[in-house]
Amino acid sequence: MRISRRVWYRVKYTVFLMVAWSLSVNVALAQDLESFEQRVTQHTLKNGWTFILVERSVAPVFSFITRVNVGSAQEGAGQTGLAHMFEHMAFKGTPRIGTRDYPAEKKALVALEEAYQAYQTEKLSRKPDADTVQSLYEVFKQRQEDAAQYVIKNEFGDIIEREGGVALNAFTGADVTGYFYSLPSNKVELFAYLESERFLEPVFREFYEERAVVMEERRLRTESQPFGRLLEQFVSTAFMAHPYHHPVIGYASDIQSYTMTDAKLFYKAQYVPANMVTAIVGDIQAKKVIPLLEKYFGRIPAGSLPPPIRTVEPVSISEKIVILKDPSQPLYLEGYHKPAATHDDQPVYDAIDDILTNGRTSRLFRSLVRDKQIAVSVGAYGAYPGDKYPHVWLAYGVPGRGVSNQTVQQALREEFDKLKTHDVSDEELARFRTRAKAGLLRALNNNLGLAMHMTDYHMLFGDWRELFRYIHRFDHVTKEDIRRVAQALFQPTNRVVGMIETETPPGVAIPTSASAGEGQS
Repeated sequence: MRISRRVWYRVKYTVFLMVAWSLSVNVALAQDLESFEQRVTQHTLKNGWTFILVERSVAPVFSFITRVNVGSAQEGAGQTGLAHMFEHMAFKGTPRIGTRDYPAEKKALVALEEAYQAYQTEKLSRKPDADTVQSLYEVFKQRQEDAAQYVIKNEFGDIIEREGGVALNAFTGADVTGYFYSLPSNKVELFAYLESERFLEPVFREFYEERAVVMEERRLRTESQPFGRLLEQFVSTAFMAHPYHHPVIGYASDIQSYTMTDAKLFYKAQYVPANMVTAIVGDIQAKKVIPLLEKYFGRIPAGSLPPPIRTVEPVSISEKIVILKDPSQPLYLEGYHKPAATHDDQPVYDAIDDILTNGRTSRLFRSLVRDKQIAVSVGAYGAYPGDKYPHVWLAYGVPGRGVSNQTVQQALREEFDKLKTHDVSDEELARFRTRAKAGLLRALNNNLGLAMHMTDYHMLFGDWRELFRYIHRFDHVTKEDIRRVAQALFQPTNRVVGMIETETPPGVAIPTSASAGEGQS
């Protein structure tokens, strides 16, 4: 086929831009790494809490994130969802924030917990008496009302918003819990006070009301969503031993049963300073911030680090398949067990993920969505449900109208097999390296993004500098590496399959013609 002069010019210009961008990324990374060493101060308090301070006087604001080395993987049997539950509690205030009269409220909370424990003990007994259960429940509800009268709702968040704070939020995952927001740079002491307060002495006010909120969250995100139900079944099937099989939100029966006492014990065991790292990035001066950190965060007792997880997921020896029958549209998932993110081959896995699923130039999009038109959407979860321990690389495809999951399955596996038997192209490898480095540059230009990246790498590798060391490892990924890792990864015995098969109600016609619109991964 003949290529017009205009098209050829565009091709050459695109290649030139890619090369120029790649060179600029490499130069910028080298410059940023060198300058970062001068602008970063790492300070660890006597109690073990590590702070990473980055001075960036671009605007009179700063952002921070605190990562706690705890997620659903650290929960015990019968207590799934407690990590997420405490995340909610961390916004409820302290003896000095969120209360009208703390001494009176404290007594009311003790009476409330005693009432709930009595109610639950009878309810969970071998032969509960219905009348007694109802009577104890009524006492518990009255104690809730007694405690509620002392609560100033949302005072913690209102203080931050009133003082110019934005992006107040938190998250809980399988490995980690995070808390973050941004403030004007003249509010550093306020930050130090508020954040140390909520981890020094959190008050578990409105615990049972909030537990009901979490239960509703589970209904909305998991139980009423076909994809949510499938993912929960998928992950519990993928991990038969490791606590990664716990849903982050928690099982319904656990949410409805854990107590304020359970949550307090979980907090005391996991929220110890040595299990936490905070990055503060923006218009700050380390020499002025460190005394404030010592003054406020230094109040928190050191505690003992929680024991590490002992259970190791056994090597997978069989393919596992989960099929969910549902009136919703079909969906196909295919996952493969892989090592933790700290493994030497992780950059190779990143390359495989990028080449297969990153955007409209990816192999899965071009094959399934654009060319064959058998899927309306494709994508991947590079690390599911976490990445600190061996986990699952997960790809998915949403079949087009009238297309079966089996058709999507076949197309996916054809693409996986190509990686096992044929080298990727020079262009694909170059695009992967450029996109990976460009992603880091975008993160470096944002205070909160930089803070998140630095704490993530510090918690995974023990050193925030690994963020920069890691990105240069992409340059050493070869075509042979990709083929080698793909051959080990894409094996039937290493595979977990999940799918939604449409179960059509009686009397409803099933479409037979295959058609698919264009979508994005």
